Amino acid sequence: MTSVLIEVVNVILPIVLCALIGYGFAVARIPFDRKFVGSLVSKVGYPALILSHLSGEHIAFSEFVELFGASLLFVALCGVVAFPFLFVMKLPRRAFLAPMMLNNVGNIGLPVVALAFGDSGLAYALAFLIVVIVGIFTIGLWLPMGSIRFGEILRQPVIYAVPVALVLLATDTRMPGPIGSTVEILGGLAIPLMLLTLGNTLATLKVGDLRLGLGLTVFHTAMVAALAVLIVQIFGLTGTGRGTFIVLCLMPVSVAVYLGVELYDPDDATAVAGFIMISTLSTILVLPLVLAYWV
Repeated sequence: MTSVLIEVVNVILPIVLCALIGYGFAVARIPFDRKFVGSLVSKVGYPALILSHLSGEHIAFSEFVELFGASLLFVALCGVVAFPFLFVMKLPRRAFLAPMMLNNVGNIGLPVVALAFGDSGLAYALAFLIVVIVGIFTIGLWLPMGSIRFGEILRQPVIYAVPVALVLLATDTRMPGPIGSTVEILGGLAIPLMLLTLGNTLATLKVGDLRLGLGLTVFHTAMVAALAVLIVQIFGLTGTGRGTFIVLCLMPVSVAVYLGVELYDPDDATAVAGFIMISTLSTILVLPLVLAYWV
């Protein structure tokens, strides 16, 4: 039992400390341009991370496709379950549906998986990340806006990095040495910068209605846990793929979805921020249990 607890602490503590540094920047009023950092990660860090890990022999093509399908089903089922719940609770779907569907795979999920499962786990996690990134720039914006626009997603380099990476993965092709090393270095930007951004963002969120946030967090946690069990059985996931998928399913609400709500549905922004805050803090309790007893 002691060894398990030590292993869990070794996974969680570095993530908390990195996020606290970003939080400390905000408290100390040290300049931190979240918009620039977010753009750097989404336009350089994530595409490079995807290319480097999917061409690095960390995962088979069929396994990646399987986890991509499982992740897509998970996000879709979250929407199917959450929609009637929000209707019954008389909460605006345009503000709360995307947070219910999209987990924080980037800021928290990737670091957890990298520390818990290594490079192979990170390669699996990228399948989930791709689904969530597309979700953030589609339903994460379209729902608060009340309209559908494809322009934003087409401007994201990740969309073009994915097919290139899949071709490399399917054909078992490695990038030339200098290019591969460059991509690997740039991919290393993503995880630390997103942890700093997470802490900085949490320190500056305008939070409201924490009781509602607590209730939504309890429902969200129960929903994603049940769906994780169901989908693992449907796809027959085992080993690192199973562990990675379960951990990512139990991640808190994505911080990135707040941007769309803040811009296009400001009346509900503080309530959504409360949900995000409580959901993120709940990870301190949920993640150790998941790592110690489920994966």
